Amino acid sequence: MYQSSKASGSIRLITWPRALGAVAAILLLAAYTSGEPPKATAALAAAHATAMEVEPTDRHRRAARVITEVMDRQHYRQADLDDSLSRQVYDGYLESLDGNRSYLLAADVEEFSVYRDRLDDALRSGDLLPAFAIYARLQQRNRERIAHALQVLETEPDFTLDEEFSFDRSEQPWPATVEELDDLWRKRVKNDALSLRLTGMPWPEIQDTLRKRYQRVLKRIDQVSADDVFETFMNAYSHAYDPHSSYLSPRNSEEYNIAMSLSYEGIGASLQLIDDYVTVMNVLPGGPAALSGDLKVNDRITAVGQGEQGDLTDVIGWRLDDVVQLIRGPVDTVVRLQVLPAGATPGSPEGVIAFTRNKVTLEAQAAHRELQKQERNGAEYVVGIIDVPNFYQDYRARSAGDEDYRSTTRDVRRLVEELKAEGMDALIMDLRNNGGGHLSEATGLVGLFVDEGPVVQLRETSGKVEVLDDPEPGVVWDGPLVVLVNRASASASEIFAGAIQDYQRGLVVGQQTYGKGSVQNLYPLDRYSLGPRSGFGQLTVTIGKYYRVTGESTQHRGVTPDIELPSLIDLEDIGESTRDSALPWDTIKAADFQAAAAMRSGVGAALSSLHDERARTDADLLALEASREAFDRLRQQQSISLQEQRRLEERNRLDAERLARENERRAARGEPALESVEALAEAEGPDAQLEETVRIALDLLASGSTDTRKAAVERSKPVS
Repeated sequence: MYQSSKASGSIRLITWPRALGAVAAILLLAAYTSGEPPKATAALAAAHATAMEVEPTDRHRRAARVITEVMDRQHYRQADLDDSLSRQVYDGYLESLDGNRSYLLAADVEEFSVYRDRLDDALRSGDLLPAFAIYARLQQRNRERIAHALQVLETEPDFTLDEEFSFDRSEQPWPATVEELDDLWRKRVKNDALSLRLTGMPWPEIQDTLRKRYQRVLKRIDQVSADDVFETFMNAYSHAYDPHSSYLSPRNSEEYNIAMSLSYEGIGASLQLIDDYVTVMNVLPGGPAALSGDLKVNDRITAVGQGEQGDLTDVIGWRLDDVVQLIRGPVDTVVRLQVLPAGATPGSPEGVIAFTRNKVTLEAQAAHRELQKQERNGAEYVVGIIDVPNFYQDYRARSAGDEDYRSTTRDVRRLVEELKAEGMDALIMDLRNNGGGHLSEATGLVGLFVDEGPVVQLRETSGKVEVLDDPEPGVVWDGPLVVLVNRASASASEIFAGAIQDYQRGLVVGQQTYGKGSVQNLYPLDRYSLGPRSGFGQLTVTIGKYYRVTGESTQHRGVTPDIELPSLIDLEDIGESTRDSALPWDTIKAADFQAAAAMRSGVGAALSSLHDERARTDADLLALEASREAFDRLRQQQSISLQEQRRLEERNRLDAERLARENERRAARGEPALESVEALAEAEGPDAQLEETVRIALDLLASGSTDTRKAAVERSKPVS
């Protein structure tokens, strides 16, 4: 969760009143000190690094020292970079490289264990040889595994043998011998082959399909850059402090900025790498590609040229992000794409299309609305639904003085006004799967529904608490309000849901939220270098924790809904409480606030009872609960049979259960039954959570608990 902080030159979700000039000077000194690595560590790394193909650069070493200094001085935990933290970094790095323990041998891990207590010294000095040496060994083992997989493909497996493939090895020991690793990969290849065989594919076609798949993996191994390795290692380091402090390489920094602003400069096409071809998956409305009409879905880009006359560069087999960088560029510049049309075979005639780049808006990731009309007691009511995928803000446009900059709060205000104009009686804010974003947008969104008062409290390392008040004058909607959340609703989503709940402004329904109660500052690291665009990337650092106006943290515990709905997301698998380095839950003094008088006492319990009654009989909710139980059983499984007959029987059993659940739901709703699993795959299932939330919104409307909209219940609307 991040906020703009123009004074400090960083981006975060809260402007912390802290001067960074002195810190910057210290960081500059650290970044350009020679920092010779300790001799023992350097000697070990040199011995391990003889076979390294990807090596750290001086830029990486300087960036590492800057990152270490920023984390040491700015992180909320104020943890010492010592042997204890070094062990966490080491374990985290191995986890990120081979978490399923399918590539490295126990002997590899033992060999590199000499670094367990020495990475703290290496980080301080900018010595990255240990990290790159470990990665080089992984790269070596990766190639060996793919070579073995290709060898296994030479012989058709015996699918009558009764054996199991353990697909979850995260808790198992590292393989002790090459023979053990070979057998693991034999089973892995057999599992891949059996999955294709069960689709009816003959062995020669299976061989060809898997050979091409494994060869593509081998090619991707060779395309890993030093930036990739550096980013992985620095994230192992930053995540040792807490799960949300992260390093972004220069390229991923750009992707993050696009996600936060919902805009970028390019042609407006969504791309994916398929069989070495960069393939068009979607053409974004309003972009240059859509306006020209020449680029089609499934077209393949084979070469890219800059300007009207620039040479075309062949991009077949390139990394996707490298091709994207060639296609993006400043507004009003020209890029030319050589395109193999969709469906055409390689060698067919290709065309060249020229596009003038422009600003492209990612509308699909912006807040959007819908209306549902429901009849109740002979009258028709209108429920507005606003889906908020994330808390975005075009920080660059805002900083440049653009009065029409894009933001979540601005978009939601506009959408609410549109819904009101269409006769909305109740509003649902759908924050499911919303992982957060700008804190200023969370406080602004609360301000659209709460007239005045504190929204959230922020505590920094020193213990100083800052209270952020409602920044939006007045309210845009004073009627019945329901906030729909799930386990993937995090950070800014939890601030919004918690404030609406604490002010008794509306009901929160769904699932216990993620539990991320920390605030991050985004540091563009190039500002600590001597030259422009040094390529240091960006660092997000947890610099505080936020608390609800009641003084309770959402850390670990999240927001508990007033009414709980069934969900397929398992609380034991997802959430802050599952992260090893997560900050603890605690409380502070409550802020001075006055809950709204609009919600009558006990209305949540009353509406919960109405929901419970429906849950016992509603076909969609019963089907969702049955699916949840079935998924829970599958989650406990850590291996799968490699015997074709058993695998087929298991697949048929699961398919039959899925079809039976769906047809039971359909029968209860008076809908025709489906005859096959194939028909089930094509059918569009209901959003049972949203449908029940609509009913809860109507319950809230009928309760009259929102005084300012009580008249809506009493007015008669003929059903159209």
